[in-house]
Amino acid sequence: VSDLGLEGDVLPVPRDHPASRNRFLYTSGALHKLPSGLGGLLRSVPPFSRALLWSGVQDLLAPAGTEPDESVHAFVHRRFGQEVADIAVDSLCRGVFAGDCRALSVRSCFPVLFEAERRRRSVLLGLALGSSECRAGGGMCRGATPVPPLWHMGISALSPAGKERGAESGLSRRAQAERWSQWSLRGGMESLAEALAAFLRPRGVELRCHARLRRLGRHPDGRWQLTLADGTVTADHVVSALPAAALAEVLPAEAEPLAQELRRIPAVSVAVVNLQYEGVTLPVTGFGHLVPSSEDASLLGIVYDSVAFPQHDGTGAASVRLTVSRQGWGWGDRADLGGPHGAPGAIQVMLGGAWFRQSFGDPAAVAPALLLQRAQAAVREQLGLEVAPTRSIIKVHQACIPQYTLGHWQRTERISRFLAEQQLPLSLIGASYAGVSVNDCIASAKAAVRQLLG
Repeated sequence: VSDLGLEGDVLPVPRDHPASRNRFLYTSGALHKLPSGLGGLLRSVPPFSRALLWSGVQDLLAPAGTEPDESVHAFVHRRFGQEVADIAVDSLCRGVFAGDCRALSVRSCFPVLFEAERRRRSVLLGLALGSSECRAGGGMCRGATPVPPLWHMGISALSPAGKERGAESGLSRRAQAERWSQWSLRGGMESLAEALAAFLRPRGVELRCHARLRRLGRHPDGRWQLTLADGTVTADHVVSALPAAALAEVLPAEAEPLAQELRRIPAVSVAVVNLQYEGVTLPVTGFGHLVPSSEDASLLGIVYDSVAFPQHDGTGAASVRLTVSRQGWGWGDRADLGGPHGAPGAIQVMLGGAWFRQSFGDPAAVAPALLLQRAQAAVREQLGLEVAPTRSIIKVHQACIPQYTLGHWQRTERISRFLAEQQLPLSLIGASYAGVSVNDCIASAKAAVRQLLG
């Protein structure tokens, strides 16, 4: 962002902002503010039946796990209890990965927690003592960086995948000093891609947009030949940001072992419904709310866009922007993907994800009217907004969020080993391997470039 000259367009949301402090769950037919501060740990706060302090005590007393991998749900259930797993972490995984915590891998999705237990037997001790050891050593320990409470985890400076970042920029240091929890750009996140294109073209980089890759083949001299819809390109090295399954379909026959591993990395589809309301007031003020799968499997949650980024609202009467999403919403530190199109007052509703087909059928054939109807019903039932929205945008993102299921770490290791053994001039970046957030994807691209340049 800094390199592209967008630093002045950043819209930060600090930790003391209502969108950072107030996060909600919708369960048992009501909104519940998630506990924060010492008081929230010492007493029972709905939807939890007991003080969360007892979940911490359970973690301190529970024996360490011995399995090389475990589902996120099983891990949290074992360490913190059933309620934390069924309500908080179930919702968290739906918000971050649009996925089912009973299928996702804790080792790949939240390695910070996995490694903390391995180091100190207790997750809480591993996080606390691990970070102290790293500070004493003057460096950063992988997997030892402190993370927020479980219900605030998300797309942060340390991603859910727990990968370390490279050298910090002035903007990242500012974000840490000012304790940002979210950020966006005045022109929406689309302006990041536009600025990148504007930066590259004058520097001799050829951008061929909307040119579908049909095949990736090898010349006898080892170079790649990329067959596109409008011609061919020869390259010494390919850096692929394609989803794993899409890359698998264009690889040459001699790379079939690689293609087989790539096909084993699934992805889920997400329907995002943006709604704009005029002259309404939300019953609560905050970032938004998540919905556990036990309450409504089809509805992931609702983001109160206008609370975090009123700069994206238009002018006029009091209004609300909401995003109702049927899958895939970063619950925690995040780069907001919204833009100025939301106009005054918007809500974002998330739908689908791992439950898309059972709830709505084929993502390629689902009727937009069905998604809009379900989103409006959710807003009416859960937020009490009875009026019809003045504007709506419905978009289905097919196979857009990779799922790091059990054994994902072994798949990525086999992929890396194949590339090394075959000495393929191919770098794999993007969300399919080591983190699904915008920050993760930028970090993986930078790491690939550093490796190429030595």
